[in-house]
Amino acid sequence: MSVTLTDQDKLTLRIAAWGAVSLMSAAGAAGSAHKVATHGSIALTSATGLVGHVLTKAPKGVKYGKSVAELADQVLPALTAAISLLKQQDPAEADNFHNTVTVAIEAAARTHQGEPSPTMTEMARKITEALDAA
Repeated sequence: MSVTLTDQDKLTLRIAAWGAVSLMSAAGAAGSAHKVATHGSIALTSATGLVGHVLTKAPKGVKYGKSVAELADQVLPALTAAISLLKQQDPAEADNFHNTVTVAIEAAARTHQGEPSPTMTEMARKITEALDAA
């Protein structure tokens, strides 16, 4: 199946995936936000297929806001929108995107020794809920 993504579609995917890593980084700020972001970013750039091609670059020029709440207001709906638009064109790529973001948030959460903090666990739950809402 041939998938045709507009520039806006690609931006939505990038905001969703890279924004999810940013949310995890913010939630992990008590530990090492940099390590969280690094591990999540490695997971995104390791993606394959159409999703991997789109996520090779972080979104440019996006204003995420001044708070985690403002970031979440953009990213969580973008996660749902990304899954929806991919499901319409290629359900396998929707699964690929879902799995890629899930791996990224799991990689981000594992940067802390032992269990992830309750804050990171809750953020991961919100991200997964947004992915599954489509």
